[in-house]
Amino acid sequence: MSANDNPAVSVVVPVRNEAGNIAPLIAEIAAALDGKWRFEVVYVNDGSSDGTDAELKRLMALHPWLRRIRHEVSCGQSAAVRTGVAAARAPLIVTLDGDGQNDPAFIPALLGVLAGDPGIGLVAGQRVGRKATGFKKLQSRIANAVRGAVLRDGTRDTGCGLKAFRRDVFLRLPYFDGLHRFLPALVRREGFAIGYVDVIDRQRGHGTSNYGLWDRLWVGILDLIGVWWLIRRKKRTPQISEG
Repeated sequence: MSANDNPAVSVVVPVRNEAGNIAPLIAEIAAALDGKWRFEVVYVNDGSSDGTDAELKRLMALHPWLRRIRHEVSCGQSAAVRTGVAAARAPLIVTLDGDGQNDPAFIPALLGVLAGDPGIGLVAGQRVGRKATGFKKLQSRIANAVRGAVLRDGTRDTGCGLKAFRRDVFLRLPYFDGLHRFLPALVRREGFAIGYVDVIDRQRGHGTSNYGLWDRLWVGILDLIGVWWLIRRKKRTPQISEG
């Protein structure tokens, strides 16, 4: 069911300098979906300077469902996700981080919730047993608490990269750097419900984090204000009929 020109699911993986994590993660994605969903895997190489591109080319020769898209220079995680979603061929999208901390074994559970209810626009993974430094955990708790209080999005963990959503819903959202951290609030703004699945966090496979703390901390404050404004400016979702 995997090698198909008409996939039902596109798995989008943004990466920067993750050469050592690519092959193990691709094998886990295939194991989670093969025989269950027609799928493709879209890797977006966000300006890597290591062997990421060569590793993707090698693996594409082995897996016909693997696609590679490249940013010549790094544009950030949100830009990489959007590039992958725009290029995806399936109506349902799954995203996960390329460092191996998101376990692909949870993908079928997310898709089951999403496909089971047309009123759900996004299913967000919610990490348990978080594998991170004490400072990073503290930062996430503060950021999630502030975001939840301001946006009232009902989501305890928007930082988890493991998400499933409808491609058409995502592409109608206003784009900005940092978009991926505010998806529940913005999808609710479009009139859709949010589903949740608890997922087990894992240690990074190889290397070090490439999307660091500073871009999430300071810019995130301005993004939060902007998303709050967008939500307040949306009066109601149009109920459209024709004929």
